[in-house]
Amino acid sequence: MNSIKEKAAHFLKLISETKIEEAFELYVSKNFIHHNPYFKADAQSLQKAMKEDAKANPEKELKILRSLEDEDLVAVHSYVKQYPDDNGFVLVHFFKFSEDRIIELWDLGQKIPDQSINEIGML
Repeated sequence: MNSIKEKAAHFLKLISETKIEEAFELYVSKNFIHHNPYFKADAQSLQKAMKEDAKANPEKELKILRSLEDEDLVAVHSYVKQYPDDNGFVLVHFFKFSEDRIIELWDLGQKIPDQSINEIGML
């Protein structure tokens, strides 16, 4: 993997495949912080939450729709289903890299509703 965009995508792929420890070992800096409001800001708290989610949703699927790289920042727009019949949700992750490792992470998500007024949908 050469670009940080590829590293961000591979990190998310490993997470979705329940390879959380491998993802963190390969890509996360020891000085990592994140901005998810539901967990403490350290890597260990997020990693623990990801492991619990992986255990609860072993059939999770992730599809990366698009990604952008700008200097030390990467944005990844993706579609995730927790289980086969799930409508899923749309996620956007923002990664900040330093020395080829993730040092900061922001994530935003929106559930796909059963019915939408928007005729072209969210994706």
